[in-house]
Amino acid sequence: MFKLKNNLKITQFVLLMSVLNFLFFHLPFFSFVFKNIDYKSLNGIVLVLSLVILMLVLNAFVLYLIFFLSRLVGKILLIFFFIGSSIAVYFINTYSVIIDETMVGNILNTNYAESSSFFSIKLILYVVLLGILPSIYIAKVKIENVKLKRFLITSALSLLFIIILIFANASNWLWIDKNSKTLGGLAMPWSYTVNFTRFYIHQQQENKKEILLPDAKIMDNKKAVVVLVIGESARSQNFSLYGYKKNTNPLLSKIPNLHHFEATSCSTYTTAGVKCILEHKNSGDLYEILPNYLFRNDVDVVWRTSNWGEPPVHIKDYKKTEQLTSNCQGEGCSYDEALLAGLKEQILASKKDKIFIVLHTSTSHGPTYSKKYPAQFEMFKPVCNSVELGKCSKEELVNAYDNTIVYTDYILNRLIEDLKELKQYQSAMLFVSDHGESLGENNLYMHGLPMSIAPKEQYDIPFIVWVSDPAKELKPNKILTQNHVFHSVLNFLNIQSPIYDESMDIFK
Repeated sequence: MFKLKNNLKITQFVLLMSVLNFLFFHLPFFSFVFKNIDYKSLNGIVLVLSLVILMLVLNAFVLYLIFFLSRLVGKILLIFFFIGSSIAVYFINTYSVIIDETMVGNILNTNYAESSSFFSIKLILYVVLLGILPSIYIAKVKIENVKLKRFLITSALSLLFIIILIFANASNWLWIDKNSKTLGGLAMPWSYTVNFTRFYIHQQQENKKEILLPDAKIMDNKKAVVVLVIGESARSQNFSLYGYKKNTNPLLSKIPNLHHFEATSCSTYTTAGVKCILEHKNSGDLYEILPNYLFRNDVDVVWRTSNWGEPPVHIKDYKKTEQLTSNCQGEGCSYDEALLAGLKEQILASKKDKIFIVLHTSTSHGPTYSKKYPAQFEMFKPVCNSVELGKCSKEELVNAYDNTIVYTDYILNRLIEDLKELKQYQSAMLFVSDHGESLGENNLYMHGLPMSIAPKEQYDIPFIVWVSDPAKELKPNKILTQNHVFHSVLNFLNIQSPIYDESMDIFK
């Protein structure tokens, strides 16, 4: 490694930066490689050495091109890369995430309250030591450029070397292709720069305008209300309704006419999961979502949320928790219980026969599980109070998460009790989570891994249904998807639509 001089030739500088980038930010990358190849074999040794050389030369080559064109722009980008990579590798090391396009979407749809919960001293150390200190040197160092002829020769030779090295590893192309998403999500700084760019390109290309569904028709004037509760990061295996050994559903387990189904999510992050719950089929297009469709077809639609990440909602009555707290009393008003404030009264005041309500919760969102419920719901102790989940014991982490499920149990029970009092309404409650959650299994935390490699903890979700009328029969238990919500709500409200699919309906 070159000494940190204040005056370097451009070739020396880009090689130094490439080496620092390699040393600071690629332990997770090569940890994955070593876990997934036979590194003691000749082919394994060749692959590892090739990846090391390729990463050093390729990063230096890209920086060489940038700095030759503009040293000012190069410095700005390099400072951004070091600070960005320090943050990215903190999250990779702490939560075992992969910075792919889906994770970028997850990041961009995280609000300030949730993002601030990840703040820790460890994060500051990462940013200062791996980001800010190198950035100070980058800002101060003087870089001597080269003449055009030297630049062209060096560039051509570097490019030729990269091509030869790639083709020399032809036997490993299949392995690299198979693991390309993970490798690409761990290679700094290209994991987040490329995937942020891809995300915005795809956002512009797709979903420019909501695709309207064919008109629907309300078939009777009987009063009916459906409350859809969208859970956050709730995984079915921690619900005692699904056989979990700890009693996390002390209230729901005693309610008649309550049904629970095995179900899977379409994705492992909020934006895609919520979209799937609200659309009639899983697609990359933005079809008219359920609340918009019902509102346009004369249903009274209400949306209350302590969360974010839903597709565009085009209704009149959209409220966040801060708008609901004026009608809320008690300690629960600081938590998801606020979503229930005045809800029964609002239903009774409605002038329409058909009502659809969405409560979008955030109860089980990490990493601060222990702050998602009032103190009286801390049934399981000790609990994890750190945002660095790997520092907590397995017992502490699971206890904190299980307490959020106990609180979810309470909220759903209270909602059902309110609906029971609406004697003139046929009522239904559907609880469906946007995705699951990893709690340290295989050293993975939270959610957001690509579905192709995600563990079942991140996509096995609860699908819980309560109906006020015991005569309203449900089909035999089977594995459901989030798309079952759309067609089941149409049936329950007795709304006729050309888009209705009987096979995706949970009701007989």
